[in-house]
This record gives sequence, structure tokens and C-alpha cells, in this order.
Amino acid sequence: MSPESKKLFNIIILGIAFMFMFTAFQTCGNVAQTVIRSLNSTDFHGSGYTSMAIIYGVFSASNLITPSVVAVVGPQLSMFASGLFYSMYIAVFIQPFTWSFYTASVFIGIAAAVLWTAQGNCLTINSDEHTIGRNSGIFWALLQSSLFFGNLYIYFAWQGKTQISESDRRTVFIALTVISLVGTVLFFLIRKPDPENILGEDESSDDQDLEINEPAQNNMTKAADAFKKSLQLCVTKEMLLLSITTAYTGLELTFFSGVYGTCIGAVNKFGTEEKSLIGLSGIFIGIGEILGGSLFGLLSKNNRFGRNPVVLLGILVHFVAFYLIFLNMPGDAPIAPLEGTDSRAYITSSKEVAIFCSFLLGLGDSCFNTQLLSILGFLYSEDSAPAFAVFKFVQSICAAVAFFYSNYLLLPWQLLVMVIFGFCGTVSFFAVEWEAAAIVARGSDYRSI
Repeated sequence: MSPESKKLFNIIILGIAFMFMFTAFQTCGNVAQTVIRSLNSTDFHGSGYTSMAIIYGVFSASNLITPSVVAVVGPQLSMFASGLFYSMYIAVFIQPFTWSFYTASVFIGIAAAVLWTAQGNCLTINSDEHTIGRNSGIFWALLQSSLFFGNLYIYFAWQGKTQISESDRRTVFIALTVISLVGTVLFFLIRKPDPENILGEDESSDDQDLEINEPAQNNMTKAADAFKKSLQLCVTKEMLLLSITTAYTGLELTFFSGVYGTCIGAVNKFGTEEKSLIGLSGIFIGIGEILGGSLFGLLSKNNRFGRNPVVLLGILVHFVAFYLIFLNMPGDAPIAPLEGTDSRAYITSSKEVAIFCSFLLGLGDSCFNTQLLSILGFLYSEDSAPAFAVFKFVQSICAAVAFFYSNYLLLPWQLLVMVIFGFCGTVSFFAVEWEAAAIVARGSDYRSI
């Protein structure tokens, strides 16, 4: 197998492994609050929103040390160990207890930080300046396929049900745990790439990637260097600007992955289909994500205008989605009680409009995330693990804040927060993209990415 074929193989395996893991985890996150509402008449008294706030809060703090972990352990073993903790969190729902639920939330927060830092590093060392855009699109499309498969089962299995029974819950979460473990094992199929022609490296480089070369320094020194690079990157102008964009992706991640499905499931006007519509919503979010990732991955090499048009498309799509959700959903839907809400929206709540908005949320999210992955892999090719750690640090802390306020804020206020951050994040991304070629200061053809 040629070096380029090996790298492409690694990207595909990486995407498939994440697809299996997140088929389980994103489906779990999408239905968690609905399942928990059915449990709160028992001895279980947890909150899905609070759990996700804990996950993303721990996630954000852990990102400060994950470059050191990945530098010492390597991306492959880092992702495998993280996958085991993901599977443990999902398994908690088979027989949930409040203490185990929140304890698992802490552990998965740490695991997620390691997983995503290792993923960003693996993506970068298997790419060069001409393939980073394509590979980001391939990975994102495969990853977001996860939204399709798990939610398809939820749609058919829960159709016509207003309450989730114990047998339904156990069946779903046993299956999701097995699926997550399959994805975890797949990480062992990723092969070590050949050292030459890795993004950001040349023969004279003194800063060889930590994961693909034989260690020339002891593990403590490597860990300390990775931690130092993370702190240095945090205060660079480019990373500060990109952090605004990243903050927006954290807020809208919370909204489409946890809040919006809960809103749909709480609208009593949708009748007996309200619970199965949560699964259908997840499917259409996934379709939007897959379409965006595939489209922007295929077009990346022929894009003469850089990344800005894709991000502009993303924010316009999201603004349309937010406006339609504002009109179509009752304001108290995110914080409705177990019996749901009978409040009126500005228009008669429509299932078709709700599902169309799910598609728009997914499409817009893929616009932002594929371009952020691409520009980070391009700008910080020689510091990939610290750069992706900073990216996930900002994204996860904003997601944690959003999950926390989702317990209290009415829907219009949540939408307003996202509109403000979305506008500012788009402007800041434009500024970095316009200066990217000068920042990197290399001879590569930037417009071909």
C-alpha cells in the first residue's frame, strides 16, 4: 500500500470507528433527557442537562492536559482507552443510579478530551496541505453518519409511545453499548503513517510530530512541551479569534444534540408521535451533517475562494433554522415537565417544519466544523495536538455553559444567545481566513485547500 493510500485508509478507519462510537453516544445524548423524565418517578433523580454540563465542564478542564497524554501514550491507545469510558457511560443507562450516572459523566468528560485531541492529531499526521480539506470532510461525513443509524431505530421502536418502558430502555442501551465497543476496537486497525510528507513537516524541521517519530526525549519532557505549547497557543491572535467561532459551535452543539430533541418530545400538539419524532429529528440532523461533510470534502480541492463562503453558508442556514424554530416551538419547550407542554407557538406547531429545522441545524453545523478542522490542521500543522486541545477546550466549556442554562432559559433566549455568538464567530473566522496564507508563510498553494 502506498503512503498516500495508507493515510487515506487511516482516515476512513478513523471515521468509521467514530461513526460506531457516536452512533451510540449521540443517540444516547439525544434521548437521555426524555428517558430520564420517565425515570424520575423512581429512585433515580438525575438530569440529562446536568449530566451533559458536567461532561463538557470536565471536558474543557481536561483539555489542558490531554496534549501531554497523547504525546506520551500516542493517539491510537488514547482513542482506545477513551472509547472504553464512552461505552461505560452508555452502559450506565441499562440500570441507572443517580450516583453512577454523575460519576460516569465525570469520567467521560476526561475521556472525551483525550479522544478529540488524539483524533485531531491523527487527522493531521495523516494529511498534508493538499489533503487536509478532503480528509476533514471525509471524517466529518463518516462521523455524522452516526446520527442516522441510532436515531432510525429510535424512530421506529418508539413510534406511538408517550412513556419509555424499562424493557425499551434496556434493549436500546445494551445495543448502544455493544455498538460503542465495536467502534473502540476498530482503532487498532489504524496504521502508523510513513514519516515523510506529513502536514507541516520538512526535512529541516526541528519540531517533528510527537506521534510518528521515535521519541528523542523522555516522556516527562514530551508531556511538559505539549502542555507548554497549549498555553502558548491560547494567547495567539489567531487562536483567540478562532475561539469565538469555536464558542459558537459549542453553543449550537448543545442545542441540536440535546435541547432541540427534548423540545420536540415535549410538544403535546405532536400527539403520540412526539417521542418517535426525537429519533426522526436526529436522522435529519445526521443527513444535514453527512451532506455538508461530503459536499465540502469533495469540493475542497477545487475551491478557489477559501473557507469563508462555506462558513457564510453555515451561518445563514442556522439563522433561517433559528427563526423557524422560534416561530414553530413553544417558548417553554426546553424546560417543560414530564407531561409536556400545551403552550402555543407563534404559528401552529408543525412536525414537518420541526424536522426541516433539524436538517438545517445539521447542515449548518457541518459548515462550521469542517472548516474549523481544516483551518486548524493547516495553521497549526506542527502543533496539531495542542491546537486541537485548545479548540476542544473552548468548544466544550461553552457547551457546558449552554447545557447548564438550558435547565432554566426559555427557548427564545437560548436562540438569541446563539444568534449573537454566531454572528461574531463568523466575522472572526473571516478575519483569520483572510490572513491565513501570511500566518503560515510557506510556499504551498493555499487556495487549493
